[in-house]
Amino acid sequence: MADPGEQPETTAGPEAPAVPRILHVDMDAFYASVEQRDHPEYRGKPVVVGGSPFSRGVVSAASYEARRHGIHSAMPLRRAYDLCPDAVFLPVDMERYAQVSRQLHDVLRRFSPLVEPLSLDEAFLEVTGGDAVAAGRAIKAAVREELGLTASVGVSVNKFLAKMASDLEKPDGFTVLMPRDVARLIHPLPVRKLWGIGPRSEIQLKSLGILTIGDILKVDLAVLERRFGRRAAELRLLAQGIDHSRVETEHEARSLGEETTFPRDVADRAVVAGHLDRFAGLLADRLRRRRLRARTVTVKVRYADFQTLTRSHTLETPVDDAADLARTARALWARVATDRKVRLVGLQVSGLVPADRPEQLRFPFW
Repeated sequence: MADPGEQPETTAGPEAPAVPRILHVDMDAFYASVEQRDHPEYRGKPVVVGGSPFSRGVVSAASYEARRHGIHSAMPLRRAYDLCPDAVFLPVDMERYAQVSRQLHDVLRRFSPLVEPLSLDEAFLEVTGGDAVAAGRAIKAAVREELGLTASVGVSVNKFLAKMASDLEKPDGFTVLMPRDVARLIHPLPVRKLWGIGPRSEIQLKSLGILTIGDILKVDLAVLERRFGRRAAELRLLAQGIDHSRVETEHEARSLGEETTFPRDVADRAVVAGHLDRFAGLLADRLRRRRLRARTVTVKVRYADFQTLTRSHTLETPVDDAADLARTARALWARVATDRKVRLVGLQVSGLVPADRPEQLRFPFW
């Protein structure tokens, strides 16, 4: 991790005519960093958050010291132990991480009312009435001074480039990425770095000789359309650094979701269920932070052969409680009676309504 006294900064090339106004703020190894902040004895050591290395759980977060041993999120804890037996293994303290997340988002809203939270530890901001670059530097300083943590911040003209920028100098980075710098900094990156490219799409792109983001522009659009349909045009736009999506504030969200792609296909149903429990906690916090409740819960499963299955349930009364979401998610997962290996699992909540909206009373009639 970078020295706390340093502020590494990369300004990607000269200023382009477009004005940077979108920020992507991404906390560095969030769960593990909170643990290292609160427990000085863990600083400088490989920290793995997820539970006992002898359980059937998975890694929720790994410090940068642990990542140097090859440990990453969604990895089975036993595998993490094999890679680094000397690591500090800690249980997930979701209540504490959620509290720090609320403090983070309070900081962000001081700089703009246009905040789109993506998870506990990252968000987009749109700065319309000031200097977004100055705001990004001020956010980094506030996060360090008030939370005792580091964040990587990307600044650009759209959400896609801002998110790409925040990842270029992790950890504790600050990058201004302008459209004229896309060819130099974005095109050489592996194609899997592009938004929406999962393992299956990566395999399909590589079969066309597309290994980097820049390679997408070398392939005829008709060839891409035969493989990706309407997504082909979107891939071409993103490869050029073009993104027309807007920052959606908390109350504009139509659904919220969490998902993970396993580095290795998972056959243990308990591991998948554990991820659903974790997603339920994350989504419950996001709902409460937005003062929303959800009526519909959806579990998404992608198998090793890339077949994707979804199961949904609509509740009579909207909820924002982690236990309610987890119970519904596990019931949906139980309906998927199969011993097939799982590549991806996700949890989504939709049918969002304001938490303070009164519910119509329902009476049974005979």
